[in-house]
Amino acid sequence: MDSPLVIRASALEGHFPSGHFGAEGDGVIFEEVRNLNLNQIAVWPETLGSIGKTIAETFGVTAIPGPGKSATGPLASILRIEPLKFWVVGAPASELAPDEGATLDLSHSRTCLRISGSEAATLLNRFLPLDLRDEAFPAGTVASTAFHHVGITLWRTDAGYEVFLPRGFALSLWELLREGAAQFGYAILPTAEEQ
Repeated sequence: MDSPLVIRASALEGHFPSGHFGAEGDGVIFEEVRNLNLNQIAVWPETLGSIGKTIAETFGVTAIPGPGKSATGPLASILRIEPLKFWVVGAPASELAPDEGATLDLSHSRTCLRISGSEAATLLNRFLPLDLRDEAFPAGTVASTAFHHVGITLWRTDAGYEVFLPRGFALSLWELLREGAAQFGYAILPTAEEQ
């Protein structure tokens, strides 16, 4: 039996109008990832090898990524956010036996923003204590960091950055990002519901 489609209420509902804002040009492009499917898998040191192999096979990646790295397969992306913790983006994760590890659905707890454009790294560097130059933070890199004293996760993809914000702080951090992006000119892409 197919599982029902879960529609998640956005923490930015009513605060994410599509269009162009700020200075001329679109130096920054924002898009909210709606209906985020985000699951955490935590393993024990002694099960890392076997469960890591299962994760890679299940989601179609050639190998589990190293800490701070990601791998994308046909079914999902795997982000290694800590040495013994993985995030699965885009697909559910199966339950594990207690002696193997634990899984946790984080889908409702995070708001995910895609940020791209020629000034995306410059904007993020105004808020995040990370070196986002290409040689220091290439595509496939993942980092947990602080944004105005709030813990967030940043993932660099081939298309730009995905920022995972805690739901309770998403709106205030979103307002800061918009204020910072105004100097570059920015576009907010319409959500699938608006298209």
